[in-house]
Amino acid sequence: MSSPYDPRHEPEPIDDLVLRDELEHDDEKARAASSVREMASRIPESLSAIGRDISRTIERAISAKDDYVVAVKVSHEAQEKLEQLVQAGVFRSRADAAAFLIDEGIKTQSALFDRVQQKLSEIERLRAELRGMINEGKSGV
Repeated sequence: MSSPYDPRHEPEPIDDLVLRDELEHDDEKARAASSVREMASRIPESLSAIGRDISRTIERAISAKDDYVVAVKVSHEAQEKLEQLVQAGVFRSRADAAAFLIDEGIKTQSALFDRVQQKLSEIERLRAELRGMINEGKSGV
């Protein structure tokens, strides 16, 4: 058996098909790597744009509504989450973050608030009925 380092060793002939396959494979790898690098380079820009869009939307939502001050007790975990939103620069204050989350919670629970409104209307109807009964009793005496 001869060694490739032996001066008498003759190189094996190169099969052109194998060489082309390797070149095509290397070319595909290079194109794929280039595409991945290109996509990866766009990620920070895309994330930044998304962050700006979210911030603008939140700012518009906050500035479009009336401001009412409500003192609310929150859990330690909720306090930490509000603080994270402020530290991330999504909101200017914990109060702004809490206001946004409350509004979003109300939106997601719209079915509950519809039922509450129905019950309140029913309660008001019953109160009016009771007042009518009392007024009839006063005038009938």
